[in-house]
Amino acid sequence: MTTRVGVIGLGYVGLPLSLAMQEAGFEVIGVDVDAETVDRLTRGESTVNDIDDETVKRALDDGLQFSTEYEALSSVDAVSICVPTPLRKTDSPDLSFVVDAAERLAPALPTGCTVVLESTVYPGATREVVGETLAQNGITIGKDLYLAFSPERIDPGNEEYGPTEIPKVLGGVTEDCGDHAQAIYEQVFDEVVRVNSATEAELVKLLENTFRAVNIGLINELAQVAHELDVDIWSVIDAAATKPFGFMSFYPGPGLGGHCIPVDPFYLSWKANQQGIDTRFIDLADTVNREMPAHVVQRVVEQLNERGTALSTADVLVVGVAYKPDVSDTRESPALDIISQLEDWHAEISYHDPHVPEFDVLGETYESVPLTRERLENADCVVLATDHSALDLDMIVEQADLVFDTRNATKEFERDNIVRL
Repeated sequence: MTTRVGVIGLGYVGLPLSLAMQEAGFEVIGVDVDAETVDRLTRGESTVNDIDDETVKRALDDGLQFSTEYEALSSVDAVSICVPTPLRKTDSPDLSFVVDAAERLAPALPTGCTVVLESTVYPGATREVVGETLAQNGITIGKDLYLAFSPERIDPGNEEYGPTEIPKVLGGVTEDCGDHAQAIYEQVFDEVVRVNSATEAELVKLLENTFRAVNIGLINELAQVAHELDVDIWSVIDAAATKPFGFMSFYPGPGLGGHCIPVDPFYLSWKANQQGIDTRFIDLADTVNREMPAHVVQRVVEQLNERGTALSTADVLVVGVAYKPDVSDTRESPALDIISQLEDWHAEISYHDPHVPEFDVLGETYESVPLTRERLENADCVVLATDHSALDLDMIVEQADLVFDTRNATKEFERDNIVRL
């Protein structure tokens, strides 16, 4: 008999997982409470940048189903929860989407079903939040349902590793829970890395992204030091990377963005603070990374002043507002802070991004302008905030009076009008 599985949350994690599970031979039903998302997917329109419409249409033809109703999961063998876990304004975890999913699931799932949480949470949350929510509905974990955690490792825009090629960490609330979840996931992923518990798996995810946040904070701080010393930080990194051991390259930028690195460390620090532990490295790295947009703006001020132009009267074109190359995702993008702070100086601001037609900054909607020679010539400064492969860097460098490159995208160019972070 064919295994039936459900995926809750059809965003950048849930949709690829749904497709991978169907490819593995499962009958799959994807559930999302957002009716527009379900309607688009049902029409064969992808809602994720990395997946084209044809892939969704083929999956629909092969039997993939989408629904807004949790009752559609009443006969599944397993469910993966892939809902958002943002931060509150206080930088504390917001698990309301996880709680809502668990509450809706409880009356819908059949006995013996396996539930795997993939959303990033603080250590212990799978058991404390999902497990206890299910228990309040009379469900005994390890008997009526099997509960595990397996952190998503999706990297939008990464063409080197497909979703099933990335090793899948997994830990059960109980040993038996882990066994049931592994039996499902090892049919989908090339490698399942089993750890001792759901809490251990939760900490794996937070370690991965906290490691990156702290090291990016370090290199962002060193970039500011290098600027004051009149040293090229990019050249320094390249030279250090020639050491065959004991060094890993991290690169500076205009700030942190995306769904993971700016957010996940707070899940760890919040939990640590609950235990009376100060997370000084995490807090300091966050401070440095949050200061980078201001550092970018200050550098723009300095460069314009050297050219006899005040930022308050300048025309500034920001190129690239997505948080990383070749995606449309603007979540936590440092471009938001850069544009906002440039506005505080009363500069004339516009932006171009081939993947982001509109961009909201503190309630004001900006629309991407065409990247033309005329637009580049009229700009007093072009801030290259994201290096999309579709950008015509030759034209940007050739036509702009001043290019402030925050990503080292113009490393192949040696021109007087280029200034690097």
